[in-house]
Amino acid sequence: MSTLVRDRTRLQPAPPAVREPRRRPSLRTTLLAGAAVVWILGFLVLHGTSTLTLPASELTDLHRSLNQFNAWVAANRADNPVFLYIFTPLRAAVDAVANLFITIFAASSTGLRLPEIGWLGTVGLLGWIAFAVGNARVALLTVAVFTFFGLQGLFIEATYTFALVLTAVLLTLLVGIPLGVLAGVYGRVAKVITPVLDFMQTLPTFVYLAPLALIFLIGPASAVIATVIYAAPPVIRLTAHGIRNLPENTREASDSLGTTGLQRLLTLQLPMARRTIVMGINQGTMAALSMVTIAALIAAPGLGQVVVRALQSLDVGTAVNAGLSIVLLAIVLDRVTTAASRRAEPGAARNRKFSRRTRYIVLGITLVLALAMVQFSRTMLWAATFPKELNVGPMIVQAVGSASQWMQNNLSLFTVSFREAVTTGILNPFQALLTDTPFYILVAVIAMAAYALGGWKLSALTTACLGVIIYLGLWSDSMVTLAGTLVATVVVMILGVIFGVAMGRSGRVDQILRPLLDAGQTMPAFVYLVPFLGLFGATRFTAIIAGIIYAAPVAIKITADGIAAISPTVVEAAVSSGSTPWQVITKVQLPMARQSLALAANQGLIYVLAMVVVGALVGAGGLGYDVVAGFVQSTIFGKGLAAGLAIVFLGILLDRMTQAAAATPVRKIPSSNIPAT
Repeated sequence: MSTLVRDRTRLQPAPPAVREPRRRPSLRTTLLAGAAVVWILGFLVLHGTSTLTLPASELTDLHRSLNQFNAWVAANRADNPVFLYIFTPLRAAVDAVANLFITIFAASSTGLRLPEIGWLGTVGLLGWIAFAVGNARVALLTVAVFTFFGLQGLFIEATYTFALVLTAVLLTLLVGIPLGVLAGVYGRVAKVITPVLDFMQTLPTFVYLAPLALIFLIGPASAVIATVIYAAPPVIRLTAHGIRNLPENTREASDSLGTTGLQRLLTLQLPMARRTIVMGINQGTMAALSMVTIAALIAAPGLGQVVVRALQSLDVGTAVNAGLSIVLLAIVLDRVTTAASRRAEPGAARNRKFSRRTRYIVLGITLVLALAMVQFSRTMLWAATFPKELNVGPMIVQAVGSASQWMQNNLSLFTVSFREAVTTGILNPFQALLTDTPFYILVAVIAMAAYALGGWKLSALTTACLGVIIYLGLWSDSMVTLAGTLVATVVVMILGVIFGVAMGRSGRVDQILRPLLDAGQTMPAFVYLVPFLGLFGATRFTAIIAGIIYAAPVAIKITADGIAAISPTVVEAAVSSGSTPWQVITKVQLPMARQSLALAANQGLIYVLAMVVVGALVGAGGLGYDVVAGFVQSTIFGKGLAAGLAIVFLGILLDRMTQAAAATPVRKIPSSNIPAT
């Protein structure tokens, strides 16, 4: 090109930059922004008015009516036909099954502490059962863990918990598998029970306890019934899923041979659904263990009682010792049921190292050994009661207590400073924003946000839920709970995005983190309080941190699955256009995984809300404190029951709003919007 041409080219005016048309804000964005403006203005102008604050010692007419109902039930329990012919026989039947296993493994029905089978027999028998349904590895794990319970000085407490879990799982399977089969075969049954299962899984676990204690009294029966309610949904859902998922070609071949519906169920659907059903048993067993420990609040014996007493007295050492036992029991139950699930897989027999005949011979020999151990435990004192000289539990308690005291003395400058900074800088202002805003302003704001997310039906539902909370007389406490729940959920989502994106983009990171997340999800809720109690003391901050750790695994896993599910072609197109990893994450992967992020927020909210009452044991206020206080003091039973109902409606409100956000269709990203450098 000549110099003249270059000069002319340089002197020509540059073409105007092509500007993308500016998008107008959507109606949803406008409504959400308007709701935020109304909230802030209402708070600034009407601060501290119409907050519906109810002091802790005061009761409403509804609370007094519930107290009177509690007294009426206690006075008429022996004569009322409903109790006489329905509730009392049901309680007696559940008690009989629970006491059978308690007598076998934990304590004799004669009042002695010695069970029918001593510690050596229990270890041998449970080890053999683990070997029979699983493999030698899980059998050795079972033997080692139950022996360790004795070394901790908690063998009796652990067997109490195991007996209640066993009772609850058997009753759950007795109810859940038939219902799951019916739901899998008949679509009408599935339509009827699905909303019930949704409600049961949305309901926070503690809400079951007060009404069940009222109807069935406190003790093992109430604990088992509450556990069955909590553990049944996964069993029913997975059983129905396995029954329904019969391949179409297999169904057609079966129909062509003239098989009846019952024959198809018995010869095809149940055998092919065996692995899925065993997975449901695994999920139900883990849910049962979690609920049985929580049911210590209604006098369920076992490890949960030890943890509750330790938390109430702020004895971190004892709480850690018992919490470790709960974790180990959860691991054993998970590994045994998982091994059983793998044995139920089609073609698993071909991959076994030993023939069926060899396995039967080994099973027979080990059964004789287990029965010999049972006989020793029934005749020898050393095999009946775990030797006290081998008890290292006090050493564990003392070591953990000393470590906790050292951390409080030496790390308090950091932990207390961090706790106070977060509390004064974030928690208190946000809680004040909710509790000091007039209730009608907040109702209007939440209704507007619900309309933006899901339309008039969702707005009407949320308004109705808020109206019920107001009627229950616990608006201010509900706002305290909502503040802590939302703050914890924000932190959960931050962790979910950070670690979920890392797992979704890297298989190696996924392999490292997923086992840790699985272990975190198997731990009962009580266990999360223990380490943070030693670090931060009994405060609202401790309860929120425990809720974050409890809810983070599920949010991380959902986010990781959403990131991993994005088409590699889209990611490769962004990379080939010169996008940096940060641009790929923020401009492509996160926008396309928005539905997964909304689902993660939904599940994070539900899990955090499930920790509300547990957190009340270490200083959290709000509805959780009302529920726990209602368990302890009969004079405020009605307020505690009303608080449980308020948690239910708050959970429904949050669940439906986040579900609506998750259900919004994702806008496709035009190729022109893929960033380039």
